[in-house]
Amino acid sequence: MPPFYVVTSYQALLKHFHLLKKGDLILTRIPIREDNFHLILDLREREVISYPSFLSQILSHSKVAQAEILKEFMLPHTYVIKNKVRLLEVMENLSPYKGFITKQAFANCGLGVFFWRDIEEIFRSAGTELLPFPFVLQPFFENWRDIRVIILGDVYCEAYLRENPKNFRQNLFFGGEAKPYNLSEKELSFCKAVMERGGFPYAHLDLAYVDGEGPFLSEINLKGGIKGAKIKTDEYERVLKNLKEQFFENWKKTHYPYELL
Repeated sequence: MPPFYVVTSYQALLKHFHLLKKGDLILTRIPIREDNFHLILDLREREVISYPSFLSQILSHSKVAQAEILKEFMLPHTYVIKNKVRLLEVMENLSPYKGFITKQAFANCGLGVFFWRDIEEIFRSAGTELLPFPFVLQPFFENWRDIRVIILGDVYCEAYLRENPKNFRQNLFFGGEAKPYNLSEKELSFCKAVMERGGFPYAHLDLAYVDGEGPFLSEINLKGGIKGAKIKTDEYERVLKNLKEQFFENWKKTHYPYELL
């Protein structure tokens, strides 16, 4: 019987891709691109294990994927727009708002988030270089609270409120300020439910309250900036390394012998 394989780099994954089988472990993140998406599908079909999970890596890469797969947790009236026909369908039943937000599928740090004054403005731009498909469409909610939550397995958890009176993007890189925030049991349970659904062993979650209603999920990622957080970079990386090693140790209990690639 051949040993179980442990893949420790993307280069090793590509080199030994056809050797991998049920129970083998990939201990590295995979660059998520259109030209290698079929590799992930094939690995899933072969029941290869990944840490972090394949699903969490895909969700971290795409806001469109988040809005579709994690829809039950998302802000109300969150839509994925893949073509103008879908946009017209949404426009037929969309309540009037003072503005709308679109999010590009693959942009981070608030760089792909845009404000639009009316839906017709979006319709004229949809599918162009200004607003390529696919994208996420949401109403612009004025009475909004934004909370960043960092959960690193069962080892570390903290949250802080992000505020920026000069910019609707609450992101701290655009002049926002962070204030410590005490998560309630309800909020923590909500975060853990999101992480379980998406297969996240650790995560940065952005929670939102609108007119006092919530929490809702705004975004989630495996990793993100820790500006405004109490945890420092060295400790943050150490905890992530320990979580990875702990997963590996548990995997080894039922997968022996094994070989590192």
